[in-house]
Order: sequence, then C-alpha cells, then structure tokens
Amino acid sequence: MTKLIKEYVTFYSPGTFVSETTTKECKWGDVEEALRMSKDIKERYNATPFGFRFERWERNDDEMNGHVSELSGMYYLGGIIKTVEEIEKECNPKDNILVQNMHSNGYKRVLVNANSYGWTQPFKEGDTLLDYKP
Repeated sequence: MTKLIKEYVTFYSPGTFVSETTTKECKWGDVEEALRMSKDIKERYNATPFGFRFERWERNDDEMNGHVSELSGMYYLGGIIKTVEEIEKECNPKDNILVQNMHSNGYKRVLVNANSYGWTQPFKEGDTLLDYKP
C-alpha cells in the first residue's frame, strides 16, 4: 500500500553552475501560497527564485524512505519566453552556446529570467509563466 507522506514546493534560484534550491512544505498546486513563500527566499549572493515546482512524496509499506511520486511543471516568476529562431535573429555572439545547446537538446523555447540574476532555462511542455512583479 502506498502512503502519501508530504507535499512540497521547491524553489529554484540562479546558482554558479546549477540552480540553488529551497524546499518547503506546501499544498500541491497552491500557487498563491508558493508566491508568498518565494518572497522570503534568499540564496547565496542574495539570489532570489526564478521559479518553483510542486512535489508529492510517497512511501510504500516495504520502503524505508519516501520518493517523489509526482512532480509538476515549472512555474516561472516572470521572464521572457524566446524561441531559438528569435535568439538566432538577435545575432548576439554571447548566445552562440545557448543556440547550440537548444539545437542539440531539441529545445524549442527558453525562458530568460527577469527577476534575479541573469538565468536561462528550457521552457518545456507543462511549464507556466506567471505574471510576477517582485
């Protein structure tokens, strides 16, 4: 028998090589509560979240530890969605690696963060861009 352990929201902030994360207990899908929580999060170098996602943790009777059983898409706190074609048209040499990565990984769109340090993430099916003003 599977038992629901907890529901969480994990916030993602720009980091040096990977995202910094903070996880807090939160009812699944409670976007308004997650938005309120996001305002209190500061990571290293005062980075603030660019987005969050919800997690459900469950544990089977024969398991000692729980596992993520459901993960929502990302909810981005503002930003700009750009297609690979739009980025290529801008002809910015700083975007060469981004364009190569988008082609190599099959990413059609990316989100360019606008509320913290510069950060670009793939914008995938199931992700949501929130109208967010810090």
